[in-house]
Amino acid sequence: MYADRLFNALERNEPAPGQLLVAAPGILAPQFSRSVVLVIEHNDMLTFGVDLSKRSEVALFNVLPEWLPVVSKPQALYIGGPLNQQSVVGLGMTKQGVNIDEHTQINRLAPRLVHVDLRSEPEEVAELVTGMRMFAGYAEWAPGQLDEEIERGDWFVAPALAQDVITPGGADLWADVMKRQPMPLPLYSTYPANLEDN
Repeated sequence: MYADRLFNALERNEPAPGQLLVAAPGILAPQFSRSVVLVIEHNDMLTFGVDLSKRSEVALFNVLPEWLPVVSKPQALYIGGPLNQQSVVGLGMTKQGVNIDEHTQINRLAPRLVHVDLRSEPEEVAELVTGMRMFAGYAEWAPGQLDEEIERGDWFVAPALAQDVITPGGADLWADVMKRQPMPLPLYSTYPANLEDN
């Protein structure tokens, strides 16, 4: 019901690194409700990304204390997705004027938005980014799977902004991303997380 109204009015974007997959109201997979997934890799074999919107109760100090000087507040581990939550993905926003192509520690996803190589020294990365986050786990789609979900109306695809990665703790990233999209998506930005709250 929501998908029909929402997606029939939209010009569809193709998923690509640096794009966001924004969960539609009423998405069939409840674990992705109000998710905002940043696509890191998209090719014929798979699509791989991390959910930017789900903060855990685990303090980064307890798992990756060496990265604390680089990570934005709140300094918690985020849940990047349901798969392989022992694996950590680092994402950051570069400082003004940093030429991403000149640094092996970071890989460009969008303007000022980078995937951080966590084998790097935190001190080296600190010279390049104004903030970053750590995400435990990821989301992954097999060939054709994401296309089917987009066609069904589970996701819409939108460009990411670097500041999406370091959104303050009290912000509602899903609603904020909705608000900056073409109509009719801003109308859905106030859609409640729980319909019972309405």
